[in-house]
Amino acid sequence: MGGNIYKLMGFYLSMVLESLANPFKVKKKPWEMFALGAFYSVIAFFLSYWVFREVSGMLMVFLIVMATLPTLYVTIKNEEELDLQYGGQWRIMKEHSQVIFFLLFLFLGILSSLSFLYVVMPNEMVSSVFSFQLSAIEDVNEKVVGGAVTGMATGLGLFKNIFFNNLRVLFFCIVFAFIYGAGAIFILTWNATVIAAAVGSLMKTELAKVASLVGLSSVSSYFGIATFGFMRYMIHGIFEVAAYFVAGLAGSIISVAVIKHNLKEDRVIWDATELIALSLALLILGTFVEVYVTPALF
Repeated sequence: MGGNIYKLMGFYLSMVLESLANPFKVKKKPWEMFALGAFYSVIAFFLSYWVFREVSGMLMVFLIVMATLPTLYVTIKNEEELDLQYGGQWRIMKEHSQVIFFLLFLFLGILSSLSFLYVVMPNEMVSSVFSFQLSAIEDVNEKVVGGAVTGMATGLGLFKNIFFNNLRVLFFCIVFAFIYGAGAIFILTWNATVIAAAVGSLMKTELAKVASLVGLSSVSSYFGIATFGFMRYMIHGIFEVAAYFVAGLAGSIISVAVIKHNLKEDRVIWDATELIALSLALLILGTFVEVYVTPALF
């Protein structure tokens, strides 16, 4: 009897996930990807800690990627076919924008759930799962800030260092997407886990300050700190993440076109070029906000 109940629950869950992961439905309801990204992330967080604790940080990323890859591959394949079906460039970009939105919601689902787990889970568990991510944050901070100080630069020098660091990530998004089809999701998931570690660490620090002053008696204090931690990184991060998704989409479209021998179609190349140009524009905007706007607000 118990076994039949578990089978029924498993079947129901698989049907729900299949419905959520249907790329043709998700394009019309991108917010559903938020729940899917959060669900996959929570499962990956605990599985990675319980199975391979020593490398749980990387295993968590791979588990999330493995779960989302089928949906993304079908979606990218569909986008490449739309390039050949539609003649108007505006119509093509409109279709692509729907994919970018559902990828952004997927990213936000991963980021939100892992940030929450970083705050509420024990420090020992968090330090183990996010060990690689925390090391990456320290390395990036040293390179960006150290480069600006070495060059005796102010805002412009910091802008240059951050931009070229982000440009390197964007380049790898294109390369991974081109070689592995939907491979850019690995770079993007990794970045989601790194930002989650940064947001969670900031939230824990601020919560500790509030707790020492008022005992954290107010629920509003918690939500205020959560909002502060999230917005501190996402005001500029949303532009940078969108740039990575757009670049990954461009690389994936070219990859699928090569496999299907459609690369000779001018529309595919022109569309990918426009997407890369758009990603660069978003990256410049995101860097500007990170250097000049975010510090003014926080």
